Amino acid sequence: MNKKVKLIECPRDALQGFSHWVPSAQKVAYYQSLLKVGFDTLDCVSFVSPKAIPQMADSAQVLHQLDLSNTSTKLLAIVANERGAREACAHEKITYLGYPFSISENFQIRNTNKTIAESVIILQRIIALAAQHGKEVVVYLSMGFGNPYGDPWNTAIMEAWVAKIVGFGVNIISLSDTLGMAKPERIDSLFSHLTKAYTDIEFGAHFHTTTETWFEKVNAAFLAGCSRFDGTIKGRGGCPMAQNELVGNMPTERLISYFTAQQCELALSNLAFESAYNQSHTLFS
Repeated sequence: MNKKVKLIECPRDALQGFSHWVPSAQKVAYYQSLLKVGFDTLDCVSFVSPKAIPQMADSAQVLHQLDLSNTSTKLLAIVANERGAREACAHEKITYLGYPFSISENFQIRNTNKTIAESVIILQRIIALAAQHGKEVVVYLSMGFGNPYGDPWNTAIMEAWVAKIVGFGVNIISLSDTLGMAKPERIDSLFSHLTKAYTDIEFGAHFHTTTETWFEKVNAAFLAGCSRFDGTIKGRGGCPMAQNELVGNMPTERLISYFTAQQCELALSNLAFESAYNQSHTLFS
C-alpha cells in the first residue's frame, strides 16, 4: 500500500513578507483556488499584531468570506499569544492553531517579543483555549536544526523540548528549518529518533531552502519517517522576523513531484493545482 503523505500549503507564509498589500478579495480568490486542490491543510491566516505582519491584518475578513462547503482541506491560523488564540478560536472554520516556539532565545524574542520561559506559559494557555473550543494545536519548533545567533543547540536539547511539549498534550509538532540551515545528516538523525520514540505523535517538516538543496532535505526527512510537509507554490515567502536575508519556503510543486515519484498517496487534483499555480503568478506579480 502506498504511504500517505500530508501536504500543508502555506499561503500565509508566502504573503506575510510580500511588499505589496494584497486586498482581501484577492486573498479569498486565491485561497479558494487552493481549497480545490486537496491539500490536507491550508495555513492561510494569522492573528498577530498588524504592526508586525501588516499583510495579515484582514485575517478575520478573509476567513468570513471563505467557502469550505466543497473541500476537505482544514484551515490553520498562526497565533503568537493568548489574545491571538482567543481571536482564532472565535472562528468555527479554523481547525488548527499554529504556535511558533523557538528553542533559540534570540529568535523567540525576535519572533514574538517573549522569552522562552514566557513562551512556555503562553503555549500552555493556548493549549487550554484550543481544548475549550475544539481546536488542535500545532507547535512549530523553529530554529529546530540550529541557529546563527550562537544559542545552544544539540539533539539532546531538541529531544528535551519535544518531550516537554508532548507532555503538554500536543500531538502535532513541526520541525522548522527557519533559515535553511538544515543538513541531511541532522534531518535524518532527528526525524529517525523522534518518529520511533513517539509513534503516536505526528511530526512535520517546515523547511526553508534554496533551489539547490530542496531535494536532499525532503528526501532525508521522508526516509527518516516524516509524512507531513509544509510548502508554498514556487517556494515564495520566508520568515521576515529572522532579520536575515530571506530563504524561501519549500516549493510545493517540488514536493508533489517528489512524492509522486515515491508513489505516495496524495489525493490531489492536478487540474486544480495547475489553476492555483497560475493564479499565484498573477497574485505575486
